[in-house]
This record gives sequence, C-alpha cells and structure tokens, in this order.
Amino acid sequence: MRVKRGRLEREVAAGLKASPVTAILGPRQSGKTTLARRLAAVRRAHIFDLEVPDDATRLSDPVPALRRLTGLVVLDEIQRKPELFETLRALADRRPLPCRFLILGSASPSLLRRTSESLAGRVRFVEMGGFTLEEAGASTAHRLWMRGGYPESFLAATEEGSWRWREDFITTFLERDIPQLEISIPAATLRRFWAMVAHYHGQVWNSSEVAGSLGVAHTTARRYLDILEGAYMVHELPPWHGNSAKRVIKSPKVYLRDSGLLHTLLRLRTFRELEVHPKVGASWEGFAMEQVLRRVGVRDAFFWATHAGAELDLLVLGRGAKWGFEFKFRESPAVTRSMRAAMEELDLARLWVVHPGPRGYPLAKGIEALPLAELDRAIAATGAGR
Repeated sequence: MRVKRGRLEREVAAGLKASPVTAILGPRQSGKTTLARRLAAVRRAHIFDLEVPDDATRLSDPVPALRRLTGLVVLDEIQRKPELFETLRALADRRPLPCRFLILGSASPSLLRRTSESLAGRVRFVEMGGFTLEEAGASTAHRLWMRGGYPESFLAATEEGSWRWREDFITTFLERDIPQLEISIPAATLRRFWAMVAHYHGQVWNSSEVAGSLGVAHTTARRYLDILEGAYMVHELPPWHGNSAKRVIKSPKVYLRDSGLLHTLLRLRTFRELEVHPKVGASWEGFAMEQVLRRVGVRDAFFWATHAGAELDLLVLGRGAKWGFEFKFRESPAVTRSMRAAMEELDLARLWVVHPGPRGYPLAKGIEALPLAELDRAIAATGAGR
C-alpha cells in the first residue's frame, strides 16, 4: 500500500518557490526523508544526510562545499551540524539565488530556536507528522487509530509487527534521540513520565500532581513536558479565555499526538483491549482532534471549559468567526446542554459533533453530527490554517 502525501508535497513545493530555505520539521520516522527524496527526484538536486559520515565530512568546510551548488540542496538531519545555520544565512542572501535549500530536522526546542534566529525572514516551516486520515483514506480509520500514523507502524504486515515497531521506536527515542538533542535525562525516568502523560491524555494538565507522583519538582515535570512537546510527541491545547463572564479553566489540556504510541504506552496491544479501556473515549477524541489540528495548525486552536462544567473539545478560529468541534465515540451522538452553552457563550458560527458512525444529521440550529469520514468538509468551512 502506497500512501500519497499530496498536500505536504504541495506545501513544501510552494515553500521552495517562495523562500530560499524550506524546513521540514517533525519526529524521526515520520517520512521526512522519503518526501524530500521524492521531490528531489524531479529536480537537479544534491542530497546530504548528516547521519552518514561521508556526507558529514563533505560538509566539514561548508561554505565552499555549498556555494558552488545549483538547483535543490537537501540537508537531512541538520540538527547534527548546527553550525550550518550561519552558512545558510549567508548563502540564502545571494542574488540571484543559484539554489534553494531544503533542510530536514527531528524537531526539538533548540533546533527551532536556532533555525528561527539564524534564518529569520529566509525560511518557511512545514510541520510533518505521520500519516493523516486524509492521506491514508477514510476506509483505514480503524487501522490508523489503533496503529497510529508512523509509516512503519501503519504499514506493518501484522498487528504484532506494528506493536514491536512502536516499542522499538519508544526505546530508540529515549535512549538515542533524546541524548542527541543534548538533553540529559535517564531514559527510564522519561519513559515513566511519558506513560503518566498517556494517562492524562485528554485531561487538563496538573504539573504539581504529576511531579508528586514522579518524586520531582513541578518545574522539572514542566521541563519534561516541554521536551516531549518540542519533539512532537505531545501537544498542549491551550484554553480559550476570550471575554467570557464565566470562570473558565486556564490550564492546558495534554494529548499524545500519535494514537499508536498512546496505545503502546497504555499497554493496549489489540483493539479488543482498547474497546474496554477507560481511555477509549479520550483516545478517539485525541485521534480525531489530531486530524483537525494537522490541517488548521495549532495557533488557531483552543479548548474551552468553565468551572460550572460547560466545555468544548476544540475551538478553531477562522474567517473571522469561531467554529466548534466535539468528538464523541458513539455512532449516534445527541445534543447536550454543554453544546448549547458553548454555542451561546462563544457565539459559534457552527458546531460539529464528530463521531465514528456512517451518517450525519442535524442536532439543533447550528449543531450537526458529522461522521469522521466527512471531516474535511468541516475543516474547509472554517478556512483556518493551511
């Protein structure tokens, strides 16, 4: 099975036309190199993989090595050679431009900071994760939810093969990738913390409570969460404050970005085990929400909740209006008092109740039950993000 990533390819191609440098950032094993090589195949391209010793040696003196190149220059795993950013800044300012640079990096706070500071005004960022439902196809929703979007996990020949790949990914991430990002935390400690975050999936974050369970300071727990978010393992959904007259929740919610890794950390090997687990609803909520976030972007997305109990899973800003999403793991969701409160208090243009069933239907004025397979229609209506 070949999964086409047309939207991402078009987004990167647009970046290469508009900016001297385009950066694809995301977790390891999400398909960045495959995408870059596919784009390079139809261009005059030079590819450097900085994890390969020969390629790293070729760039030991980067200015003369890169200055003479034309066409497309791909620099893979650029976080391995951060001194290249200063070189790229100088080369990106040449006029006319003899080449465009496509840089790939496993996301980290330091990589983002170095890229933003060194290449300000010269770089376009493209965020890349695993397969989305749009890419894999609506018929694969069950498989994508259970296995997650990492290509090797999703495309594995068997459920056992997918499980083993995810177990190995977690181990490699903790024991090799984290140290390479110049972060010194024992792998066992960070895995325990990551598992705790999995149990908080879909809940309001409480650093003090997690820190107490882990036996560390709340500032340490906060730092661990920042590390996982910077590496695209975790997403923090901020609360919407607005001008509400009601007392609202002001702490973020946390979600593991990949549902397959969530299930692995929760030790859920089969769909049968997932179905009877207390986190099944939260898992499906996070999976469906990730499909929206990958399209609209995180800057336009919030959740809303009041201390009185009213809440909205996802609030998206777009086209000068507010749009609501609720995610319900039931085939025939009904309108609730909380939904009506969100419509009124937030002045929503529309609220979609996304569910795994086969059909959609109106619930109330401005509120519609929407099958997951038709999510693109709602996302397009918001006009938010990419």
